[in-house]
Amino acid sequence: MTKHRADFELNRPGALIAALPAVLGFVPEKSLVLVSLDGGDLGSVLRVDLSEELVDGVEHLAEVAAAAAPEAAIAVIVDADGAPCPRCNEDYRQLCRVLAEALAQHDIELWTAHVVDRIAAGGRWHCVDGCGSSGLVDDPSASPLAVAAVVDGRRLYPRRTDLQAVIAVDDPTRSAQLTPNIEALERQAARRADGQVSRDVENAVAAAARVAAGQPLPDVDVARLGCALADPQVRDLLYALAVGESAGAVESLWAMLARTLPPPWRVEALVLLAFSAYARGDGPLAGLSLEAALRCEPGHRMAGMLDTALQSGLRPGDIRRLADTGYRLADRLGVRLPPRRTFGRRAG
Repeated sequence: MTKHRADFELNRPGALIAALPAVLGFVPEKSLVLVSLDGGDLGSVLRVDLSEELVDGVEHLAEVAAAAAPEAAIAVIVDADGAPCPRCNEDYRQLCRVLAEALAQHDIELWTAHVVDRIAAGGRWHCVDGCGSSGLVDDPSASPLAVAAVVDGRRLYPRRTDLQAVIAVDDPTRSAQLTPNIEALERQAARRADGQVSRDVENAVAAAARVAAGQPLPDVDVARLGCALADPQVRDLLYALAVGESAGAVESLWAMLARTLPPPWRVEALVLLAFSAYARGDGPLAGLSLEAALRCEPGHRMAGMLDTALQSGLRPGDIRRLADTGYRLADRLGVRLPPRRTFGRRAG
């Protein structure tokens, strides 16, 4: 996970709050956001929906935050309806007391907590504990972290539902109709000819170029790709494409397949998308994709490993090194992969 100097945010809550959309990838609403801090750096940023049951769930939130062993945290409650409500503020104080106790069990101090009505220029915030501090939210689009996100190639979404649409199934009927086609291809795969692995990878790269150019893929090609993703050897090579020169086009292909393939083949597209997003520093899309994959297949090994890495704050650069395995395998099998691309220092 990329870390950013947090000094100015700590001194100015309006700036910290304005930076949250750039870190989360979308503008949170009706949310509790927990920002972990370590040595003046922003660490992991966690978000959960506000609900009546949230008080009972903060222990799990604290456990997740503790994975990266931060020294402290800041809580931000986003609630357009409740922010101006004095009675609601007592509920917020109770929530933050329970959260502070849960974090303290992991030696994490809750430094402060803020309530904000909306994360937009001119939004109003105030402290939860009645300290009297309040102010306006800075313009999120002008946040240094928002600028850095754009430079790193990340897209920022107006709300979480817009981010969810990246992987939401487009046409359930079409997806269901693909199942018998993929099953038929898998039966034929038992008699796969030599060189098929290389052809599968080449087909994926060619399909990615077509998708990036805005060309739709016919069902027969989608079915072939779904079948190829089920082959562990092919899949190991495809992970390497996340650091190749065609990484952007390939990521678009994985997103399209995640919206199109039926289960269980959809899971592999989701994990490939998560790996690609993680490798370029897009934690929000990676996390959402992994959440969907593990919901479909809780025991998926790669999804579980990536999810653990993401929650513990492992940097994208460390994840990109996993792609080296794919390049070594390609050399051994004589498969040509696109040349590796150079990542900037900002991506971590």
